Amino acid sequence: MELTHEDLLRLNVLAVNADAIRINENSMEVYGKKGEKELRVILHPDGNPDRYLKKVRELLAGIALDSPGGYPVFIQRWTRMGQVESTRMSSLLKLAEPEAVMAVVCSPGLTNELAQLAWWCEPQAEYARRMLEQPAVAAGSLAPELAAFLVEHLPFETEPQQMLETVRLVLQPGLIDDNLKQRLWNRGRSSKSYRVGFLETVPDELPDQLPPRNDLQSYRSAIAPLTDQGNHYAILIEKLLDSRGQTFANAVIDVVSRPANQDVVSSLFKAVGNYFSSARSHTGELREISEIDRVVESLIADNDGPLFQLSKRLPELRAEIHAMLFLAHMDDSVLTPILSLTDAVGSVMRKKIQPVSQPMVRHLACLLGRQGLSSSITQQLTH
Repeated sequence: MELTHEDLLRLNVLAVNADAIRINENSMEVYGKKGEKELRVILHPDGNPDRYLKKVRELLAGIALDSPGGYPVFIQRWTRMGQVESTRMSSLLKLAEPEAVMAVVCSPGLTNELAQLAWWCEPQAEYARRMLEQPAVAAGSLAPELAAFLVEHLPFETEPQQMLETVRLVLQPGLIDDNLKQRLWNRGRSSKSYRVGFLETVPDELPDQLPPRNDLQSYRSAIAPLTDQGNHYAILIEKLLDSRGQTFANAVIDVVSRPANQDVVSSLFKAVGNYFSSARSHTGELREISEIDRVVESLIADNDGPLFQLSKRLPELRAEIHAMLFLAHMDDSVLTPILSLTDAVGSVMRKKIQPVSQPMVRHLACLLGRQGLSSSITQQLTH
């Protein structure tokens, strides 16, 4: 089957002039975008429509990439690996191929201008996520539109990891307003994946902030000289007892009671490790709770340095300081020995991760001044 003479002529003109091309297969129309103008070619197939569209795409590939056989197979293999040359990206958007658009949105060289063309070609949630991962796009004029699209389609997502990733991406600065953030946070009551996105992205700016711990005011005068000196342990313990830290700890306990799957629980533990990282001194992976305990005990036993100064000045916070150090050395590494041996989800997964989730909850409850809370959460972890 060959293209009609009229279609061949019009498509050649379109391919030469357009910056991006897409095909509406239902109406058999080819659209091109040139600046603010939109061009259109109505196809006139004289046989099987699918075979005719294949010929159209072969023509476009021949003009844009000098590849008359169609979209090059080697580019298909590279598409999601971000290995397409920057000089080739603009040509890929003239192929009317979804995989070619994916190649562009995954490229580390993606610009805001190319992103706008790619979005015109294929407005899909997966493309929006990929583009918002690129700093140039996240800071560009298209970003709020991409974020709004993702939020609108979020209720239709079924994969917890995609929910988490979407929330994380739309929470980047300047993309959505406070009212929309609150709505996403509220949805997290039933879909914990939403809240992990908050914990990863804006851990100190969570909605529904809790008040500071009741006894924080009595410790401020003792902590102040150390924070003024830049004592990072003192700075962190004060934050943990203040509103931001209390809200974070409470949110983590809420999420760990019902993580959806292994990806979500791994992201949660990673978020905890990042939040407490300023108090971490051991740089290697710690995969066992016993290893973390040994590191913490060795730090507390040291009779010199900023940690010793904090412990000496505030001995009544010994348990909280211990909890801070423990959580600083706990991240998703402790899940590796467990999750590498199972593909369990739901209550079975929660039961399997108890050896690491229970200590985490216990230390977070200590920071909240609600030690009795850990026993009730422990029961939830098994159901």
